[in-house]
Formats: sequence, C-alpha cells, structure tokens
Amino acid sequence: MDGALPTRRPKRADARRNFDALVAAAREAFADNGSRASMEDVARRSGVSIATLYRNFPTREDLVEEVHRDEVEQLCLAASGLDGLEPWDALVAWLRRFVDYIGTKLAFSDLLNRSADSFQACRKAMRAAGAPLLARARQAGAVRPEVTIDDVLRLVSGISTVEYVDEAQRQRVFDVALAGLRGG
Repeated sequence: MDGALPTRRPKRADARRNFDALVAAAREAFADNGSRASMEDVARRSGVSIATLYRNFPTREDLVEEVHRDEVEQLCLAASGLDGLEPWDALVAWLRRFVDYIGTKLAFSDLLNRSADSFQACRKAMRAAGAPLLARARQAGAVRPEVTIDDVLRLVSGISTVEYVDEAQRQRVFDVALAGLRGG
C-alpha cells in the first residue's frame, strides 16, 4: 500500500502504543456493542485513561474514522500478500477478507461520515487494492471479462449486509455469487 490513507498515528513509540491500543479496543467495543459502544468502555478496554483517549481522538467520529481507516489498510495489505496464489484463488481469498471487513464495518457503519475525505480515500484504496487481483484473474480467464472491481465490491457488500438463517446459508450465497463471477 502506498500510504494514501492518512492517519493520526503518533510518531513517538509510547504514544503510538497507546494509540494502537485505543484503535484495537474500539474495534472490539464496536464489534461487541455496535454504535452503542461508549468512549469510556474503549478507554477501559485499552488500558489508558479517558484523557488519553480524548487527546488522541477528540470526537467519537475521529475514533470511528481511524478504526475504519485501519480496517481498510489491513484489507489493502492483504491484497498485496496474495501474489503466490493462483489468480482465482487470490481473488477469492481477498474477497473473503473483504467480507470480514464488511462485518466489522457494519458494527459502526451508522457512525461513519460517508462524505468525509477519509471515507472517500478508503473507498479508493479498496478499489486500487482489489483491481489488480481482478485483472489477474480476468487475464487468466477465471473471471467473466465484463466484470469490474466496482461490480465485485458491490456484489460482496450486498451479500455481506443481509441477514442469514446461519453461517452455512451465508457461505452458500457467497459461493453462488463467486460462481457467477467465474469465466469461461
């Protein structure tokens, strides 16, 4: 990844540890409690004071943006680590990681400011990370030629946001969608 996603992460090691602990704790708190997660709970989970939390993230929106940015960065980094796989397998592995990202995002999606520059930068970074995987799979004949990265991301996003009877049903629907992407 080229560092296109701006972060508030401090440079000093001790401040960076606190910052990273806050982001990890917020991710957990949002996963457990959704948008109802309190800032106090995030501070408690991270092991830092509420003052440290607010020094790093003056507003709840700042914290949500950083958790989202961190998730997108991990998703983008995952794409770059799949070069050793066959083109179709690499694309599917990344799409499975994308499904996990959507699950995390859903926990706090109502708190995201979709018009913010950081949100738009994250969308651009996801497309940039997935596009080479799709192009490689398309070039190998593993994906239908007319499919775009935007098509794929919307498809997987839609599948990820629906309620299912159980995880097996979610997996079946995902597999059917993957079959629809297959070429030749």
